[in-house]
Amino acid sequence: EVVLHYRPHHRDLIKLQKFAEAAVKEFPIRQLPRFTPWFPNDLYRLPLKPKKRPPVISCEEAEELKQLCTPSEYVTGSPDYDCTKNLLEFQSNVKCGQTLIQAQTVQRPINLENQGEPPPNGKQKLKRSWSVSLPSPKLKEKILPLSQELQNNLERLNLHAFYRAKWTIEQSICNNQNLEDIWIKVNRLIKHNELPSCNATIQRSVGQIWIFCDILYCEYVRNILREKLNLTDKMNLLVHKFGIIFSL
Repeated sequence: EVVLHYRPHHRDLIKLQKFAEAAVKEFPIRQLPRFTPWFPNDLYRLPLKPKKRPPVISCEEAEELKQLCTPSEYVTGSPDYDCTKNLLEFQSNVKCGQTLIQAQTVQRPINLENQGEPPPNGKQKLKRSWSVSLPSPKLKEKILPLSQELQNNLERLNLHAFYRAKWTIEQSICNNQNLEDIWIKVNRLIKHNELPSCNATIQRSVGQIWIFCDILYCEYVRNILREKLNLTDKMNLLVHKFGIIFSL
């Protein structure tokens, strides 16, 4: 039995028949010449011989080893399996010119993160973007000591000043600005080393921008964000496994 899959716009039965006949046509067999070795084929006069004979196993041991090496379950395809079932170009209701465009539309979400999770509210889940800072020694003079409230919180939680913390920017504090515009400004600040020890990411799926920094510079970073981005309301400082430790 031969099953031939063809695209809807290729319906020339004569060509299809010739194509199928050519596919199942037997390959020509060429008689190979007798092998003649290019080295002396004298197995009884080898210059080196092994000291011991090769090990010999019984037929029962060979059968037992064969069963151990053979996988217990084989994954076999169904005899009715159709490899073109989910391919748009083999569907009868799709025209030739629409095939590539629709295939790209279907395949685009495959590259997104968290493929196993369903997108929230049925919307397409967008990718994250990262921005990483470079160290700058020029900012040390501008950074003031931590406030007494934050120092007390660090002492209470037994946290070092070089622990990583996270500021979260949400749409509600963007003062009527687009979150994408805020993200562009954050990238510019990091690029020009105005946010020490910072790296940031935009989580478009939840509508937030996360800015990570050392606690030592967190208040300075917050003041720069408020000044440069024109943010309103308070921002919470979070530390992994400790939650919110400070608000500013």
